[in-house]
Amino acid sequence: MNELQQVIAMLRALPQGLNIGERRARVDATSERYPVAADVRVEPVSARGVSAEWTSTPAAGEGDVILYLHGGGYVLGSLKSHRHFASELGRQAGMKTLALDYRLAPEFPYPCALEDAVDGYRFLLETGYDPRRITVVGDSAGGGLSMALLLRLREQGLPQPAGALLFSPWVDMTATADSYRHNAERDPIISREGIEFLAAQYLGPLPRQLPLASPVFADLAGIAPLTIFVGDAETLLDDSLALARVAEQAGVPVHLEVWPEMLHVWPSFYPELAQGRQALARAGQLLREARLSPPPDV
Repeated sequence: MNELQQVIAMLRALPQGLNIGERRARVDATSERYPVAADVRVEPVSARGVSAEWTSTPAAGEGDVILYLHGGGYVLGSLKSHRHFASELGRQAGMKTLALDYRLAPEFPYPCALEDAVDGYRFLLETGYDPRRITVVGDSAGGGLSMALLLRLREQGLPQPAGALLFSPWVDMTATADSYRHNAERDPIISREGIEFLAAQYLGPLPRQLPLASPVFADLAGIAPLTIFVGDAETLLDDSLALARVAEQAGVPVHLEVWPEMLHVWPSFYPELAQGRQALARAGQLLREARLSPPPDV
């Protein structure tokens, strides 16, 4: 059994039928399976009232920062569950990372997570970071939240960041894409039924096409450039393809990478998956290259 098969087997063996509290505890237990590296520095901080934390490694330079928004369907996930992923991405990019512990549904439905993301971004601006040296990064629902953040910044007249890097973004809450069907047997993490449950927790009675929850239905003109990583075995594959298409039609620069045979947010499994390590290294390379590019007005 190769590494990918081992990860898939581990995921398929996870208990089913858990309530939200039990599912949150299971996701947070990721930190026990994947602890942070010994040289990672963790510093709790309040980002305009939002619980957050800085992570950095000795490779982190000054002036460039990642704003990290974790996945978990707006219902699950935390600083604890994603600390290993956020900190290792920062290492690969040579940047500090600010991860937000944004409020979760159903206790705090839409737009609470988005409000917290905006506060996190404003915190970086108020701390003195140049928006051209901020990159927003999100996985899964955090990818959708990253897109919503860019749209809300545009609405509020705030400067866009240098770009957004999205891992397997969930950007269409209608759950109607073909990849839900043709990748149903291949994806051990995301199902149509699971997505419909999570969307109901976050949006309640609101329409599933709401642009700030389903950014594929938004006008994306004027937002920051996008980089998208997605696996071709994901039920959410079509979300990324549709997002790239809509962004290109709006004149937004897009770099899309579809990785063969990969599952949902596979880079987060980097401690035991070679393709995860490769994807993190590739993402870090792209972030470094973007950092070295001159800003538009230079």
